[in-house]
Amino acid sequence: MRVFLAGIMQGSHIEANMHPQGYRGRLRELLMAHLPEAQVYDPLADHQQSLDYDEDKGKSVFLHHNRMCGEVDLLIAFVPEASMGTAIEMWEAWRNGRIVFTISPLSQNWTVRFCSHAVFPDIASFEAEVCSGALRSRLAEIRAGERRVQ
Repeated sequence: MRVFLAGIMQGSHIEANMHPQGYRGRLRELLMAHLPEAQVYDPLADHQQSLDYDEDKGKSVFLHHNRMCGEVDLLIAFVPEASMGTAIEMWEAWRNGRIVFTISPLSQNWTVRFCSHAVFPDIASFEAEVCSGALRSRLAEIRAGERRVQ
């Protein structure tokens, strides 16, 4: 199972700054412990210096990652606040029939609501679902076509 870790990076920062990225390691460790068959792709891992990319390289990486989102089996989106890049990644996954699980308190946001198979209000609730085995069951249900949206 191929998993793409989408999530806020720059958010609404005007300057070339990133939001804290500690959630990425936590999610990766969680998935490796409870879904060991998952091949987790973290876009930041290969692009630590992305804020310094020139126009051509930045555009190439951005478009490549968006294409990847339409090809993976599962996209996990961490959206603690609005994130245009993550919204595009969610859309690409959703419109290509991929499973999207979103971790976000923005439950009334249309992108979060309509482009997610399941929404978790925070990482702790997502972690509980993964650790209990319920996430694996939910994945199987969605694959079987029993559920479209939570």
